[in-house]
Amino acid sequence: MADFRTSTLDYFPENILIDILSYLGVRELIRTGRVCKRWRRLVKDQRLWRAVDLTAWKGVTSRMLWVLLRQYLGTGLRCLRLRGLLLSARGGAFLSESWLKALSSRCPRLRSLSLLHADLRGLRSCQLLPATLQVLELRGCELPQGFFTQTPPSPEKQAGTASTAAAQQRGRGGLTGKVPASTLGIAIETVVLDNVPSFTDQHLQSLASWEKLSRLELRNVLRVTAEGLRRSAAKETESGLNGLIRLKYLEIGHFGRPGAQLQMASLGLGVGWLGLEELSLGGKEVGPGLLSASRLRDLKRLRLRCCKLREMQVLRSCRTLRELRRLEFCEVFFQVCPKTPEGEGERQGEGEQGREDASDGGDGSNDKLDENDPVPSLRRSLAALLPQCALVFTNCTVTITSD
Repeated sequence: MADFRTSTLDYFPENILIDILSYLGVRELIRTGRVCKRWRRLVKDQRLWRAVDLTAWKGVTSRMLWVLLRQYLGTGLRCLRLRGLLLSARGGAFLSESWLKALSSRCPRLRSLSLLHADLRGLRSCQLLPATLQVLELRGCELPQGFFTQTPPSPEKQAGTASTAAAQQRGRGGLTGKVPASTLGIAIETVVLDNVPSFTDQHLQSLASWEKLSRLELRNVLRVTAEGLRRSAAKETESGLNGLIRLKYLEIGHFGRPGAQLQMASLGLGVGWLGLEELSLGGKEVGPGLLSASRLRDLKRLRLRCCKLREMQVLRSCRTLRELRRLEFCEVFFQVCPKTPEGEGERQGEGEQGREDASDGGDGSNDKLDENDPVPSLRRSLAALLPQCALVFTNCTVTITSD
């Protein structure tokens, strides 16, 4: 018992101490490293620096970023989230080209980068970002005009990159010296843009040259128009396939304040995007998006959130989406007309027909109807129309209208 009372943290194994330190934030970790030499060595363990979130740390300057990069960040870093100084006079000096180059060399396993309120107008192109990135999130940032333009490398630089990659491949025991595509172009697969006022149709068209872009999320990007979406759509031309031909997931949402100007950018979906499998519409883009989504023949998943809908509005849009396998309603206000004896009988007949069709050709997912569904008639009608589609309702409400 006496030995137990006199025991301290020095008796714990390092693995247990590292697990305890993993619950601390960045600022607490740095302060903990000042206790003693052993704790300083433990704090620098790369298992503690896999996901670094600095968005809650206000007042981070470029000098602090250099200190973190030189003393703590290393090969263990996978995800990095930064908060810039967009409203400060020093906003342009937050991220520099030299710091990004050092980040690429010291953190070769960085996969996700999220920037909040960062001024990127001092960077020539996004090619200055680490080449290992797969996810890029920009929220409330400022962009230069040609930020997403991918310029092909010079023959000398391309040859040097190829020789370096081949040497690394031989050093790892590989038999071939084939150069990965990520070394010659942008390897980012997911781009998230939230409240980026400087993002325009020109930026959207520049993303068509990205070879691995498969997921694009546009939220409150007010300068993207329907014509810009039409020009960027994956379509067949005389010269072959053009546009965002590798895009599988697209999200368009406008959640502006009431009375804000409606852009209706989702009308650009009317050209029919080849290969687009998942679509998410939010806010004021749901109405025009549903009018155009009927031409998306390859669509398998559709998500509608934060909007007002009518039952017939959904049924008319989903009538031609025979390949749809999942339809989600999240925080949707359904507007339902008062039931009348005649309308109630008609809906009951439609419900019986829907149950029969679902039991004949469905996969059994819609046979059991939930009594707590906000719009049970909508579920029955969709079950008859799309028997193989799974329906999900999350935080939905019903409003009775007089018309």
